Amino acid sequence: MSASKSQEKLQSKLKALHCHFTWDLEPSRSKLLRRMDKLEDIGTEEGNRWLGHIYNLRGFIQYQLGFTEDAKSLFNKAAEAFKQVRNADNGPWLVVNYGNLAWLHHHLGEPAESQAYLSKVDALMREYPSPSKAELHPEIYAEKAWTLMNLCPKKKLLAADCFEKAIRMQPDMVEWNTSYVLCLVRTHKHSETGLDADLLEKMRHAKEQDPENLYLAAVYLLQLAKKGKTIKDEAQELGSQVLRNPVSSYSGIKPLLRVYTNYVSVDEAIDLAEEALKKHPDQRYLKRCVALCYKWKIMFFSKSRPRPGMMDRAISLHREVIALYPNSSFVKKMDLANIYAKSSQTQAKAEHIYQKLFRSDLEPSEKQVLYNNFAKFLFFDKKDRQGSIQFHMKAAAIPEKSFFRENSIKLLKKLRDTSRNRRCREIEDFLAKLQE
Repeated sequence: MSASKSQEKLQSKLKALHCHFTWDLEPSRSKLLRRMDKLEDIGTEEGNRWLGHIYNLRGFIQYQLGFTEDAKSLFNKAAEAFKQVRNADNGPWLVVNYGNLAWLHHHLGEPAESQAYLSKVDALMREYPSPSKAELHPEIYAEKAWTLMNLCPKKKLLAADCFEKAIRMQPDMVEWNTSYVLCLVRTHKHSETGLDADLLEKMRHAKEQDPENLYLAAVYLLQLAKKGKTIKDEAQELGSQVLRNPVSSYSGIKPLLRVYTNYVSVDEAIDLAEEALKKHPDQRYLKRCVALCYKWKIMFFSKSRPRPGMMDRAISLHREVIALYPNSSFVKKMDLANIYAKSSQTQAKAEHIYQKLFRSDLEPSEKQVLYNNFAKFLFFDKKDRQGSIQFHMKAAAIPEKSFFRENSIKLLKKLRDTSRNRRCREIEDFLAKLQE
């Protein structure tokens, strides 16, 4: 076979693989950097059933960012993690990992190594055929679902569909069902009334199947609270459990802090977060959680000007978190600006942060968030209603569906309907154009 024919055949085999390189995962560089931070915060504690998938996704992200040696190391760690978690040297859960390695060696110009991994994939597919001839192996669906859920939030429905297919063929995998339910819950992220009865029942059932999953328990408690259930005692008990567990973004502490803040006490939320940080003072994720609690207190629960000590603590934490998350500090910079805005003595610092963000290279979705936040800063803190209207319009004009766009549209409609603002007709015309 000629070299060109051989290369063509190799390319064809690679394109037929089911792995991160063929799943049409093309987030921008800034999104990749943010997702890398999130994956690192999940942690790599033993017993995490998704550990192999975490390393696989981190490896793919590192490759996309141009760090091929780091990618290779992480793909190899993924293979070892699968063997440890599944307590077996071989199995269908390695299909995606070997596919990733086949693609990586191909990109590195190592056709022999690439072919070797292709052969390993073929051997696994023969040894472990899918229970359904018309569908992929459930292990492949499960990893694709988890990857979409964690890398491509806008593809939550596709992720849920993949989870459904995997669970239908292999219903005994508890972690698949837990992640499937959490994926469905994320589609209702901004709902003020909580989940419908059917999804709430699915959560209850998943919690019974996976009783040690404190993240799921905290999310379930939050949904019960939204339905009007009294959950203070359960929240405090869950808080004690979370404090005993290793630090991780999946430990359940962040959703539990939301439960405390909204349905128990924001001060108790701060106390819980500070206690966790005291036990693990070097954990950046906990610093992020504590900073978040202080932001909630200052922004939403302070009827008067916050105490200087609280402001100082909030500002110090936010500065530290921004330094600890250099690749995903966009939102925290806005949070810091909004905290500065609450004091007339530091409003100039808030304005300075916003102006720096305006000059930075942002994606459309980030511009929406920035314009929406700046509009509120102008309205509430600078008392500049006309400027606020202008920036809500700028947020709404970006044709990307999001909570922040809908929020700006909602506020513009409120101004149109309840004020005698001289720009009411302009707002009316602008909103009409959005519907075209």
